[in-house]
Amino acid sequence: MMKLMKLFALAFMLTALSVAPAEAGWEPANKERANESVDFFKKNAPDLNRFFEQAFGYVVFPDVYKGGLFMFGGGHGKGYVYEQNTLVGSSTITQLNVGPQFGGQSFAEIIFFKGKEDLDRFKKGNYEMNAQVAAIIVSAGTATNIDFSNGVAVFVLPKAGVMAEATVGGQKFSYKPY
Repeated sequence: MMKLMKLFALAFMLTALSVAPAEAGWEPANKERANESVDFFKKNAPDLNRFFEQAFGYVVFPDVYKGGLFMFGGGHGKGYVYEQNTLVGSSTITQLNVGPQFGGQSFAEIIFFKGKEDLDRFKKGNYEMNAQVAAIIVSAGTATNIDFSNGVAVFVLPKAGVMAEATVGGQKFSYKPY
């Protein structure tokens, strides 16, 4: 059984890698897509405005796709990194989860970094967040009583899909400067 679970996890990771598009570098459309992503959060979660004003930087993932079947699941998305409201690079998010789960969903995620040192830690690459870091599901009035935790604040805005899960996992991020 353990061998089968390892084989399934390996197959899932290889599939995720094979469907990720190759990038040749900076594309002008990226800036427009990045700005649209920020505007999406500002429009749909106006309570986050204070984070946009106070944070040294942030990374926004406009579309993260997540799915799970039985005991394994994961997700992937591409994002844009801002430092003092200036687009400075791109990022990817990869999620792996273990535990009972079934379904799929898409969501937008934004991570605010309180200070320069918090953003610099992210920009070093291979940044990880585990189950201990809670992402707040954005709803009316949510962000008014939330603050940074260890220099980071994470918010998720659900878009579509249905997923039932009781999992433990983590998120891993990459960073590529423009």
